[in-house]
Amino acid sequence: QVQLVESGGGLVQAGGSLRLSCAADERTFNYYAVGWFRQAPGKEREFVAAISWSGGTIYYGDSVKGRFTISRDNAKNTVYLQMNNLKPEDTAEYCCAAVYGPVPFIAGARYDYWGQGTRVTVSS
Repeated sequence: QVQLVESGGGLVQAGGSLRLSCAADERTFNYYAVGWFRQAPGKEREFVAAISWSGGTIYYGDSVKGRFTISRDNAKNTVYLQMNNLKPEDTAEYCCAAVYGPVPFIAGARYDYWGQGTRVTVSS
């Protein structure tokens, strides 16, 4: 059982930046692919970004390409989501998810472990 804890959310003005962190309690976290997803009130969950266990394969959702960057530090068992040029439509609960294996997925159903989420609010 992998426990994931997100942090770094908060309130920011449009155009600002935040960095989210997803920390795992699993010392073999480097064998897990990780994805970030978000869900705004009244909307379906949306894929944001995903990274392979080595960091060599990365995917982004169309709405965040060019603004968000996913990365990982396996020595710290942590995956990051750097969010720049934030927009009000980025307001959502952001969750990270992990699955054992090298391949990251866009579909949330492919992930086995989920964090509790961290809220991001972008004011206009």
